[in-house]
Amino acid sequence: MSKSLDRLTLLETFVRIADAGSISAAARDLNLSQPSVSRQLAELESRFQSQLMRRTTHDLSLTAAGAELLADARQLLDEWEALEEKHLETAEALRGTLKIVAPVALGQLYLLDTMLQFQQQHPLLSLSWQLEDRRIRFAEVGCDCWIKIGSVGDESLIVEPLGQVERIVVATPALLATGNVPNKPADLAQFPWVALEPFEGQQISLTNPKGKTVVISPPVRMTTNNIFALHKATLAGLGMAILPRWFIEDDLNHQTLVDVLPPWRAPRLTIHAALLPGRRRPRRLQHFLDVIRVAVPQIPGVKQPLD
Repeated sequence: MSKSLDRLTLLETFVRIADAGSISAAARDLNLSQPSVSRQLAELESRFQSQLMRRTTHDLSLTAAGAELLADARQLLDEWEALEEKHLETAEALRGTLKIVAPVALGQLYLLDTMLQFQQQHPLLSLSWQLEDRRIRFAEVGCDCWIKIGSVGDESLIVEPLGQVERIVVATPALLATGNVPNKPADLAQFPWVALEPFEGQQISLTNPKGKTVVISPPVRMTTNNIFALHKATLAGLGMAILPRWFIEDDLNHQTLVDVLPPWRAPRLTIHAALLPGRRRPRRLQHFLDVIRVAVPQIPGVKQPLD
C-alpha cells in the first residue's frame, strides 16, 4: 500500500469517526477492530502533531484543530473521489455515497418517496437520508445537499430555491363554532391560537391576493418547534394555526380542518437546496438535484420558486 493511500485511509477513518460520534461506532462501520481505528487516529494526530479529538468515557468531541482538519479532509476526499469519477470507466452508473439532510416532516411525508425511487434507479449508490429541522454546520455534518424550509442563514453556501409553500389559517369546525364566523383578519383575534416557532409568534401576518397585508396579535395558547405537535394541537381544538397546505391536504379534503379565511394567506416560505461552494459536483449529486427540482413543485400547495 502506498504512502499516499495510507494518508487517504487515515483521513477517511478520521471523517468516519467524526460522523459516527465514537471510535467504536466508526470501527463497526469500517468493519475494523476498535484498537485498529484508535491506532489510526493516534497516527494521524502524530503526523499533524496535534490533538484532534477529546475522548472521555462517554463522549468524543473535536478540538479546534480537529474541526479545521475535518473540513479540509472532507474537501480532499471529495476531490479524490471526483478524480476517480473522471477517470474510471463507469458508463452511466452512479456510484459512491450521497448524504442529504432534509426537514423532518417534508422529508418523511413527501421527499422520502422521491429519494427511494432515486436509489432504486441507481442501485450502486449508497444513500444517507438524514431528517433534521435545526440548522446544521456543513463541515461537521458532511452532507452533499441540505434541503431547508425558510431562510438558510449561511452566506457561505450556494442556495437554490426549489419551491414556494402555501400556508393557510386552519381550525377545527368545533373551534369555529365557539365564536362568530370570521370575515376579516381582525376577527381571528377572538379565537385562541397555537403557533410554530420560529415562523409565527405573538404577531401573525396575513396577505390577500391584492397584496394587502394585515398583522394581528391573537392570544397564543401554545408554541412549539415541531410541526407534528402543532398539527395534533390544532386537531385537538386547542387553537387556530398556520399550517402548510402540503401537511394538511387530507385534513382539508375530509373537513377535519377548515380553511378559516380564504383567500388570506400567511407569507409563503421557500424550500431551498443548499450546497457547498467551490467544489466540483459529482454526477450523483447533479442527478439528485435534477430530480428534486422536479419533485418539489409537485407537492400539494408548493409552487415554482419566484425568479
